[in-house]
Amino acid sequence: MIASDVDGTLLGPLEVLSERTIDVVRRVTEDGVPFVLASGRPPRWIAPIANPLGLTGYAVCANGAVLYEIGTDRIVAVHGLLEPQLLHDTVSALDHALPGCRFAAERVGESALDPEMRNFVIEPDYHNPWGNHEGTEAPRAEVLGHPAIKLLISRRGMNSDEMARAAREVLDGSVDITYSTNTGLIEVAAHGITKATGLAEVAARLDVPAERVIAFGDMPNDVEMLGWAGHGVAMANGHRYALDAADEVTGPNSEDGVAQVLERWF
Repeated sequence: MIASDVDGTLLGPLEVLSERTIDVVRRVTEDGVPFVLASGRPPRWIAPIANPLGLTGYAVCANGAVLYEIGTDRIVAVHGLLEPQLLHDTVSALDHALPGCRFAAERVGESALDPEMRNFVIEPDYHNPWGNHEGTEAPRAEVLGHPAIKLLISRRGMNSDEMARAAREVLDGSVDITYSTNTGLIEVAAHGITKATGLAEVAARLDVPAERVIAFGDMPNDVEMLGWAGHGVAMANGHRYALDAADEVTGPNSEDGVAQVLERWF
């Protein structure tokens, strides 16, 4: 089984898939090998990546909190929901550790875009490094008032490394903190939920042992996955934590680093 992070790994610097990457991923699946997207992205952001690659199987979303079946547009499993009480406690601690921070919550229903639910709720002045073109603005009480698959925290003027260090000092292992960009955004998930736990569930469903998995990633939210897989591959453009966790370092995403490795076999 092949597993790959999306942003900074499978996608190039302009957030597009190269023809080289598309070709090799299609060869992988045509050869009968499952190719699983493992991303911090929610299910609603999976189709633009999966469709050009011809993927219809599983995707691990929200850093392991959601298992999504692409072809049927179905949420298969949800793990580690953050309940409102935990969200309120977490936000109270972060308000002291990161004064001026703003919050958003990602929710999930039965499909990627559930018409019965507001999937992404943000409080005023929340800054999204990928652009503030989505999300329903709401008061903080509404953001925290329903179970979420992850809590996102933005803070202008700080990088994500600094934010994560400050957050870990006050949250003390009650939740897990990670990030997939270093531009002032961190993500909170239920303790013990990672891309590795999500991929382990997929591997069990497909009867593939961990030692038969190759995983690609570039950021701290990929570290557990790179360590769990039989062969973890970090991108040359990756964060030092990912580079340290990997068995191999390939070329950067700007040079089709995923394809460079997969072309050995496919």
